[in-house]
Amino acid sequence: AMSTAQLNWISETAQIPVPAAEDYSWYAIQTRVRFEKKVAAQLQRKGIEIFLPLTKQVHRWSDRRQEIDVALFPGYGFVHVYLDPATRLHILQTAGLIGFVRFNGEAVPVPRKQIEDIQQVFAKDVPCAMYPFLKAGQKVRIRGGCLDGLEGVLASYNSARTLLISIEAIERTIAIQVEGYDIEML
Repeated sequence: AMSTAQLNWISETAQIPVPAAEDYSWYAIQTRVRFEKKVAAQLQRKGIEIFLPLTKQVHRWSDRRQEIDVALFPGYGFVHVYLDPATRLHILQTAGLIGFVRFNGEAVPVPRKQIEDIQQVFAKDVPCAMYPFLKAGQKVRIRGGCLDGLEGVLASYNSARTLLISIEAIERTIAIQVEGYDIEML
């Protein structure tokens, strides 16, 4: 028979530590396209906090038009978890889920501020739409308006989008504010 001291020691070591709130991070997950809502519902049933930003689109069929909710980022969602091996496996065992978005083989946390900003946009019901991912230093072309076809390098100046057009032969550059113009990557 075991003594009471041994039973106490066994029950103390068997306790699973509960991670603190600051140990939880947001992670991007990749789903099969058009499976975002199904994956989100399954993860919610598993007790996983998920953020799936949805936007309304009008779809037309031959006999009707209907407004439906579609994922703002097709094929992606975000989970807020403490990512230990058991949680990772629990999430990966979801039908329609491809996996975590990874860099160098590791799931990379999405900065909390970025998720909070998107959540704020949706909470205030601000209209938004997908836009090509552009980074400063990227070659781009303006589409539409009086500057249609203008090419240059995208820069950031005073938090406004600025297009830099360089004349290499004379080593001079001009800067044009391009807020309000559609821009495409080259």
